[in-house]
Amino acid sequence: MSEAYDNSPMLRYIVENPEAFAQNLARVVEEGGKALAAYVRPRENGEAQDAMADEITEVVKTLSRVGEYWIKDPHRTMEAQTRLMTGYVNLWNGTLKRMAGEPVDPAIEPDPRDKRFKDEDWSTNQFFDFLKQFYLITTRWAETMVEDADEVDAHTRHKAEFYVKQITNALSPSNFLLTNPELLRETLGSNAQNLVRGMQMLAEDIEAGQGDLRIRQSDGSRFQVGENLALTPGKVIMQNDICQLIQYEPTTEKVLKRPLLIVPPWINKYYILDLNPEKSFIRWAVENGHTVFVISWVNPDERQAKKSFAHYMREGIFESLDMIKRATQVDEVNAIGYCVGGTLLAVTLAYMAARGDDRIKTATFFTAQVDFKFAGDLKVFVDEEQISNLERRMEQKGYLEGRKMATAFNMLRSNDLIWPYVVNNYMRGKDPFPFDLLYWNSDSTRMPAANHSFYLRNCYLENRLTEGTMEIDGEKLDLSKVKIPIFNLATREDHIAPALSVYEGSRYFGGDVHYVLTGSGHIAGVVNPPAKKKYQYWSGGKVEGDFQSWLAQATETPGSWWDHWNEWIRSNDDTEVKARKPGARRVKIIEDAPGTYVKMQG
Repeated sequence: MSEAYDNSPMLRYIVENPEAFAQNLARVVEEGGKALAAYVRPRENGEAQDAMADEITEVVKTLSRVGEYWIKDPHRTMEAQTRLMTGYVNLWNGTLKRMAGEPVDPAIEPDPRDKRFKDEDWSTNQFFDFLKQFYLITTRWAETMVEDADEVDAHTRHKAEFYVKQITNALSPSNFLLTNPELLRETLGSNAQNLVRGMQMLAEDIEAGQGDLRIRQSDGSRFQVGENLALTPGKVIMQNDICQLIQYEPTTEKVLKRPLLIVPPWINKYYILDLNPEKSFIRWAVENGHTVFVISWVNPDERQAKKSFAHYMREGIFESLDMIKRATQVDEVNAIGYCVGGTLLAVTLAYMAARGDDRIKTATFFTAQVDFKFAGDLKVFVDEEQISNLERRMEQKGYLEGRKMATAFNMLRSNDLIWPYVVNNYMRGKDPFPFDLLYWNSDSTRMPAANHSFYLRNCYLENRLTEGTMEIDGEKLDLSKVKIPIFNLATREDHIAPALSVYEGSRYFGGDVHYVLTGSGHIAGVVNPPAKKKYQYWSGGKVEGDFQSWLAQATETPGSWWDHWNEWIRSNDDTEVKARKPGARRVKIIEDAPGTYVKMQG
């Protein structure tokens, strides 16, 4: 019986215990009702509001523009239909030959990097193989329809490409019980117990999202900020309405004279740079003789609604610089800005250059953009109509919900960050792996209305910083006046700050820019400690010519870029002094690191 079970494709898909299966299906319906109630209740109480109508309207309008291009020319329409039908006919003919026992090459193959179709039944079982190829043919055809709509303007075509990708990713047969062989076997083998647990998790996650689905990407019960995350010893020495400033305890007798100020993004929390002792850039910098200060942004609510970029510059960076001077008696600072924190740092540097303020002596940018012409798929969400709709929604509370931004970022890699978790959590009924980086990714923060509106309009929509038209506190900003040395880090697989975008932004600074490209993506490429010996980085030539020419001439070095950065910092000034401890010079210690701001939930 066991051998027959293994050899027969049909016997792999039989219910083992029909009675238990029926009972579990009834429980699935019951748990599904709880999930529905968790979704409906906040909407009935007025606690949750849907923007789904606006979003669907935007998708339909965009795809309609592409459809108009094909429909208005009958010859084009016929060509498109013929292309699709030819793919289907080839698949059908191949399927018939295979059923007759003839060896046949597939009509289409998935990308080797596509993890969705790794189960052997996607290839060996004719039914699932047919589904897979039918899906791939349709998907490739839909993508081509958008790519070839050359009369559609570039922004609309970009949006259409993104929406088609989201739709096709969502409709993959790997996402549905009856069309995923692995899911189907597991469901029949467990008598649908997996679906019962999955529906329970779905209800829990909608409840946690206050009416919205908050997909768990990691086992949140295994992590606690301050207990097994953000452990580098330090003290909070300053706080105001928008941030706390943390100074870390030294571990060396001597430190660089210039302290290091880190400006993290407020779209996420700073402890991505201090996940655990093995991955912590902050701990590593302390161990390498830096006096490290980190801004920990508040998780804003309606009280911060009017806080703009200018407030984040003054109350975040400038007040931190004042406190660093008081704590160290040193005017000169090395600064790091990560992602949107880097954009804020660049804005601040241009403002300081206009005012003759030279306290920041070197600036390092981690995957940060100053020029947004090549800003990637996030530009899909940015045009006048979408920003106006978002501003109206933010006016109601004074902020954008953190989960809205988290969803947007996850959609950039939906086949990695959304659908695998939908399948694993709600269909297989399994808890996700306890992964600290994904826990941090889901620890979302809200966006103050004034700040977020300024950022979207001035950076993504109008690209004012490199156009020379951005104004902060009455100063028109000019990046060419920023003459200090710049270390500009990009990551090769970045979906948020594409390597090309970071490279092009390097051209606008007025001083020497050392552009470095590292392997992997927006997070893993940055959080890459030397001891791990992972990935590689490219460095070398000046930012001249096009990006691909620079890359072809750059020097590739295996491993982490961290030591390379440290050498660059010391090449600018390696003067050392006695280590400084938090609380020296009568600086008041407010609380232990990581502080309370970082623990505020979004």
